[in-house]
Amino acid sequence: MRKKIYTENAPAPIGPYSQAVIGSGCFVFTAGQIPIDPQTGNLVEGDIKVQTRQVLNNLSAVLAASGATLHSVLKTTVYLADMKDFAGMNEVYNEYFSESIPARTTVEVSKLPRDAKIEIEVIALVVNV
Repeated sequence: MRKKIYTENAPAPIGPYSQAVIGSGCFVFTAGQIPIDPQTGNLVEGDIKVQTRQVLNNLSAVLAASGATLHSVLKTTVYLADMKDFAGMNEVYNEYFSESIPARTTVEVSKLPRDAKIEIEVIALVVNV
């Protein structure tokens, strides 16, 4: 079973991909989210903390549309344009995942879409089928 997820409460895809896909009825795999304001479609200006907060808000919206929550996230992959931003990202990340800490991989990449500082994708359990 495969179900495509779309919500207007997160940025629309800017390429040929889904915001998220539910597989086998119990797992949701999100696309990477960058710090785009879903209301304006523009990249959020600001430091890594501001951008991380927007990314996690976008992921929260995609997960809600999928029947999941940040608390049901099992694994995250964080892409940073500069590893020097790790501490700032980690501070905000901890605000969102302090109770239910998923496994995580963080890597530095040479460039992200729209010159974002951060992109995050997650795998979560669907809790409301």
